[in-house]
Amino acid sequence: MQYRRLGRSGLQLSEIGLGSWLTYGNAVELEEARKCFHKAFDLGINFFDTANNYAEGDAERCLSKILPDFPRDEYVVATKCYFPVGEKPNQSGLSRKHIREQCDRSLQRLGVDYIDLYQCHRYDENTPLDETLRALDDLVRAGKVLYVGGSEWPADRILEAHRIAERLGLDRMVSNQPCYNMLRRQIERAVIPMCEHLGVGQVVYSSLGQGVLTGKYSGGEIPADSRAADDRQNQFIKGVLTPQNIERADKLAPVAEEAGVSPAQLAIAWCLRQANVTSAIVGASRPAQVEENAAASGVELSDDVLKKIDEIVR
Repeated sequence: MQYRRLGRSGLQLSEIGLGSWLTYGNAVELEEARKCFHKAFDLGINFFDTANNYAEGDAERCLSKILPDFPRDEYVVATKCYFPVGEKPNQSGLSRKHIREQCDRSLQRLGVDYIDLYQCHRYDENTPLDETLRALDDLVRAGKVLYVGGSEWPADRILEAHRIAERLGLDRMVSNQPCYNMLRRQIERAVIPMCEHLGVGQVVYSSLGQGVLTGKYSGGEIPADSRAADDRQNQFIKGVLTPQNIERADKLAPVAEEAGVSPAQLAIAWCLRQANVTSAIVGASRPAQVEENAAASGVELSDDVLKKIDEIVR
């Protein structure tokens, strides 16, 4: 496993991160989740990502039963807040009140004394940005959070947050967590160039395109044990699992073979070709999947392979 610095910070993350979106606390039982985390840790993965709203808090509760298995100074745990956790007016967004309360509840659910990376799950148009940044800075100064970041923030908002933090002497955001894969490349236009300039690192999710880029849906077939066949996990895959994308994935298979890697490893290594990408977060329901994905760390794709990928997914 290789490691990269998260933006301008001194924090080192494994190139592969293990995420809990739609899996742990939801579709994957505790003991199988434990096996996945142990396999990840044994392979050198030190970055575990979750959120307060994943499985209505059960993802964080699941991690609380597993994280004590590992030394606290050897892993980085990240979580998020923004999305509604109830129907009342102050149970969503990035107000000072919601951030403070959700951070405390995440700490309680995770069973840790501090959160390594606390992320704003989306940008909040209804809260002044300086209020959000002051609230995050308070958490850092209180020792509840070590680093702060965003998720799916547009380039102009990342720049605005940087300028406000600089002017007010607040802790700066060091990360952004966008969706990024061969089929969704929007962040290459403005987000990555802006973040490279500001020293903000990307911790990307869905690098496997909801599993479509692994080739498991070749020919349009949906395996019984796949995410698309599981109603607990398939609510976001329909927009990705299209005939066009399945055809693209099928064409990528021989390119992966030429590169000497699996289709999944090709997809992850493609994301990591970007120096601004610190870590590619993957989901896994079995330890074997963790092992396969972790092997993408350190893989360098040739210019010829990258050209062929571009021709397929253009």
